[in-house]
Amino acid sequence: MAQDREATLLTSDVVQSEVAQAKGLDVTYLEPVTRDVQRLEIENFFDESTMSVHLKTGVEPMAKRGQIGDMHYQRIRDDPATAEELAEYAHEIEEGARASPDGFIEIDEPGMSIVQFRNYRIAIARPPFADGLEITAVRPIVKTDLDDYEYADELRDRLGERQRGVLISGSPGAGKSTFAQAVAEYLADSDYAVKTMEKPRDLDVGDNITQYTALGGSMEKTADSLLMVRPDYTIYDEVRKTDDFEVFADMRLAGVGMIGVVHATRAIDALQRLVGRVELGMIPQIVDTVVYIEAGEVDTVYDVTTEVKVPEGLMEEDLARPVILIRDFETGRPKYEIYTFNRQVVTVPLDDADGQESGVDRIARQEVEREIRAVADGHVEVDLQGSNRAIVWVEDRDISHVIGKGGGRIADIENRLGIDIDVRTFEERPGGMDDTGASGGGGGAPGKTVTPEITSRHVQIPVDEHVGETVEVQADGEYLFTATVSRGGEIQVSRGSAIAEELEQAIDRGKQITIVPA
Repeated sequence: MAQDREATLLTSDVVQSEVAQAKGLDVTYLEPVTRDVQRLEIENFFDESTMSVHLKTGVEPMAKRGQIGDMHYQRIRDDPATAEELAEYAHEIEEGARASPDGFIEIDEPGMSIVQFRNYRIAIARPPFADGLEITAVRPIVKTDLDDYEYADELRDRLGERQRGVLISGSPGAGKSTFAQAVAEYLADSDYAVKTMEKPRDLDVGDNITQYTALGGSMEKTADSLLMVRPDYTIYDEVRKTDDFEVFADMRLAGVGMIGVVHATRAIDALQRLVGRVELGMIPQIVDTVVYIEAGEVDTVYDVTTEVKVPEGLMEEDLARPVILIRDFETGRPKYEIYTFNRQVVTVPLDDADGQESGVDRIARQEVEREIRAVADGHVEVDLQGSNRAIVWVEDRDISHVIGKGGGRIADIENRLGIDIDVRTFEERPGGMDDTGASGGGGGAPGKTVTPEITSRHVQIPVDEHVGETVEVQADGEYLFTATVSRGGEIQVSRGSAIAEELEQAIDRGKQITIVPA
């Protein structure tokens, strides 16, 4: 247009200026004025106890304030935020991140931008991704070192002994990332090369620790690059999806010390998230330490090992198998065992709670009940009489079939389970059958109704939730079997097996099939 009108081109774009001059135009070039942002306006909402500020168009500004483990979501202004106000904040944040050496834009997608500006992580959501303009700014309110935590000396010795696989777990806001930062800086100060893998990058660590994000959107590519950098330890923040666990496992098996941050409401749940995602026998090689953080403190530390042994509560020596042992780090007492039982992965707590049925007893009772139900048509109940004996109550018409010719059938079941079983009828039982008619297997527990699909080779049960978790399959509230949900979100049982036959019988009888977390 300037050329057509023989006008002067006024520009602050240096490339456009040079091109226009090369074409013979009259050009006036103005040096662009950059915005040197020393302090963001949104910082005015923060005080020393504020962890995060939440702004949305038409809503009063809110903030989370308090101390780690005691945060309160509270209103910090009576006047609602306006669209113009938030648009100005968003513009300043994004321009400041581009201009400042202390800021960068981590993610810039239609509808969502995530900015790191100094120690603030700021998410800006816009329509149509969000139903209104929203800005959420988060910052760490505490910086700690390892000496501030319980078991500091023991953890230092453990981390320094050799490269470890560690999961730092806890609920949101418990202080997991703060502890991870303390561990990272201790390792960096102890002559270890330490890197981080984060998306977004928000760990508050020193300049001697390089923070990496997803390369080309893929943490797998980041891991490949990091193996060339040869870190001694890598802090993997937010290990959440199956791909994250696979990358974590791959790097650990390559010999890199790995420390992963995982959301979990119990210490054992962090380890449970590996079940179904990696081979069971490889778990102790991938993770040998679990640290559970609660209210900013180290609450629980577990030591994870593997042994070939008879699982706790079983007696027969021929039932020995690889067992993952989870011990309390402080006392050395076993807390859980994870192993395969009748081709299913089970996690068994070893402590009895207030006289309630232990995890070992519960698994044993369920398996006895499942075996007997496979050969009995009527009602079945199981009473455990110790760690290696059970009484099975059946209807009179089923007793001969359950025992089998010469006791052969029940002897086979006893050999498989390693439990002595005494079969009796309900007529012999004081009080007869329970009024509810329900088995002792926790029948009637609430669950999600599913519709199994029978193919030529399998019975497939779709499970949208609980991927990688251990669940119970029930029919009309009565226990059928325990299974681990596959990565594809289903349970698959081979037709012809005792489990499949029992499941098909329940389906044929029109029973409601439900899934209940184990």
